Order: sequence, then C-alpha cells, then structure tokens
Amino acid sequence: MAMIPMLGTFTAFIGQRRLASGPAGDVALAVKHAAPRPDEPIIIFDDGTGRTIDFDLRGGDDEVLARLAKLAPPPSAEEATPPSESRGRGRPRLGVVAREVTLLPRHWEWLNAQPGGASVALRKLVDETRRASGDKDRERQARDAAYHFMSTMAGNFARFEEASRALFADDRRRFTGLIADWPADIRDHVVKLAYRDRA
Repeated sequence: MAMIPMLGTFTAFIGQRRLASGPAGDVALAVKHAAPRPDEPIIIFDDGTGRTIDFDLRGGDDEVLARLAKLAPPPSAEEATPPSESRGRGRPRLGVVAREVTLLPRHWEWLNAQPGGASVALRKLVDETRRASGDKDRERQARDAAYHFMSTMAGNFARFEEASRALFADDRRRFTGLIADWPADIRDHVVKLAYRDRA
C-alpha cells in the first residue's frame, strides 16, 4: 500500500453527500462507522490530489488508526534529529539522495566553478525556482486536484466539459456559474479544491 500523507486532509462522500472531512484518522473512522446503502457507495478523496484513496478499515478503531500510522511517510532527516542532540564532526545529515543528472559539458563547467561545487549550486537553483514559481505551482496543483475530484464525482453531470474548460482557463466566474446547479456538497468541494489558496 502507498504512503499516506498524514498531515493532509481527506474527504469522504457517501453518494453525492459529504460524509466527513479532515485528517486521515478522523475520516477513516467516520467511514468505518457509516452505514452506506448499495446505491450510495462511499468514496474517500485525498484533498491534496483530488484522487480516490482506500483505507483498510478492518478490525477495531485502534487497529485502523495503527495501520494508518504505519502508512505515514517516515520523518525527514531534520524531523528525525532533535535540535538539542549534539552532532558529531563532519557534514550534517541532510537526507541527501544521490541521483543521476544529465547535463551538457558547459553546464558542468559552470556548476563546478560555483562556490560549494555542483551539488550546492543545483540545490540553490532548485530552491530559487521553487520560490519564484511557488504560487503558480500551488494553483496548478489545486486545479488538478479539483479536476480529478470532478472527473470521479461529476463526470456525467450536465456541463462537465464546459466547466472543465473554464477551470483550466482559470475563469472562476464562468466555472462557478456552470456548476451552480450541481449537488451542493460536490459543488462546494470542487470550488474549495480549485481555489483553496485564493479564497
């Protein structure tokens, strides 16, 4: 089973109604204790991606929560080492993962001439680019999450195609107008996912 981003939020729908929204444990237990009807399946979404996710709900509540905790990603190197712990000599553990990068000779020459060498220069370039494009990246991720959720929950609704085009064109007024008569919980959740950073 894949890692579950335990710090993220999740939303469960029972049919077209929102059942629960919040941390993984809260949503898993709400789903476990819900009484679905055959014509109203329960679907859980990762709000960060808008994609469906399955929780293993077998056993008691404590067992469900324990399994979810095991699926959480391991802490980063910074989280794993308490700040009060004295460090030994040498380079600090940064959680560095060695991977291959293919560049032209002129790129390697420039990188190697930078203070700290190629690795330091590449890390700085990545950090600067992430800062510069952060808003656009968040908007793209929000739009993609909204689209994935819409495709699952509203793919056969009236004006789905037009709404999708308006979403990707970032035409918020047209988008919200096109989905105005969709079931309230689905409509509200799509808008929340699409515009969560631009309320």
